[in-house]
Amino acid sequence: MSIKINDEIQKHIENNVFPEYQKNEPAHNLSHIKYVIDRSFKFAQTVPNINYDIVYVVAAYHDIGHHIDPKKHELVSAEIMQKDQELKKFFSEDELKTIKEAIEDHRASSDHEPRSIYGKIVSTADRNNSVNSCLERSYFYGKKLHPEYSDDELFNRAYEHLKQKFGENGYAKFFFKNEEYEKFLTDIRKLLSNKEKFIEAQRIYIEKLKNAK
Repeated sequence: MSIKINDEIQKHIENNVFPEYQKNEPAHNLSHIKYVIDRSFKFAQTVPNINYDIVYVVAAYHDIGHHIDPKKHELVSAEIMQKDQELKKFFSEDELKTIKEAIEDHRASSDHEPRSIYGKIVSTADRNNSVNSCLERSYFYGKKLHPEYSDDELFNRAYEHLKQKFGENGYAKFFFKNEEYEKFLTDIRKLLSNKEKFIEAQRIYIEKLKNAK
C-alpha cells in the first residue's frame, strides 16, 4: 500500500518543523523523529480509513518541545503545534484537536490511554525496539536531565528508569502487535534481570559511541 502525504504539508514540516530538532539532545533529535514517522506509517497501514497527513503531523511534532521542558514535553509540543497557523490551511478544527490530543497522549508514562487511534499509533512508534537504542537514549536523556551526574550515576539512573519502563509490568504500553518489539522486550528484560551486566553493557556501548566521534 502506498502512503501519500500532502506535498505542501510535507514541505512545511521539513522547512519549519524539522530544523527545530537541532535544539534537542541526541535521544530526541531529528533522526529519532524520522524513525517515529516511519514506524507510525507502518502501524497506520493496518488501520482502515486512516488519515496519513494527521499521522505525519503528530509524529513530526511529538517531541519538538523536549528542549524546553523534558518532563512536560508532550504538553509543550502540543502547544507549539497549536500555534502553527499554516496547519489551519490543511486541517479542520476537529482534526487539529485530534492532532493536539495525540501529541499530548504519546508519552509512555502517561496516566491515561491515548484518546484516539492517532495517539496509539505514535505512542507505539515512539517506543524503543532495540537494546542498543535503549542504552544510547537512556544515557543521553539522563545526561540532559542531570548534567552534573558521573557516568556511573547515569548508568544507575538508566537501569532504574528502564526497569520501570520495560520490565515485567512496566508502564510502557504497546497498542499494535509487532514481532520486532516483542523480541526487544525479551532481550531488554533479560539484560535488566542483572543490574551489573546491564551497567557493564551500557558502559561498553557508550564508550564505543564516544570513541567513534
